[in-house]
Amino acid sequence: MTPVSRLSLPERTASARLIVVIRGERAEQYAPVLATLADAGIRSVELTLSTPGTLEELPALLERFGDRLDLGIGTVTDPAQLRTAAERGAHYIVTPITRPDLLEAAAEAGIAIVAGGLTPTELHAGWAAGAAAVKVFPASVVGPGYLKDLRGPFPDIRVVPSGGVDLEAAAAWLRAGADAVSVGGPLVGDALKGGSLEELADRAARFVGVTTREAGA
Repeated sequence: MTPVSRLSLPERTASARLIVVIRGERAEQYAPVLATLADAGIRSVELTLSTPGTLEELPALLERFGDRLDLGIGTVTDPAQLRTAAERGAHYIVTPITRPDLLEAAAEAGIAIVAGGLTPTELHAGWAAGAAAVKVFPASVVGPGYLKDLRGPFPDIRVVPSGGVDLEAAAAWLRAGADAVSVGGPLVGDALKGGSLEELADRAARFVGVTTREAGA
């Protein structure tokens, strides 16, 4: 059997162990939120394709924030989307699903991919095909104990839980051995709808504190 070629997540993302997921009404809302997150110590953000204009805004956002943040592209469900994201400079790719053509496209583009799934079959398929990590989604359905169950048959699998991960759950997943946690609403809150950026900074700092402590535990 030919060994799988596996690209790792960017070092900044891997070290931070925290990916912030941003989903808004339009990509023009991203910049002030990204600036606040970067100032609060966040080092990796997933910009979602369910937000209109994300790929169009990506080059400008990378120019402005790329020296402070890893900017990944998420909610990728089509190889053409993946190739465009890679061409425009995305640091990594995240999908909510596991599809062979997405993993093949990522390998061809030379970009790390986090493949989504929930069942052992889905998660192992993504890992075996060369994903940098697998996204357990929605993580709230199974909880941190699921990771121990997965590691029984798949001891080397790298896991990033996503979906309903609040501050307490983030700490629990990291204690259970997750490589990182993917956090959306519990951290971002209403910041993309005109909510307080100061409160966003406070929430971000709390998550950074938890993930940093757990990383060193």
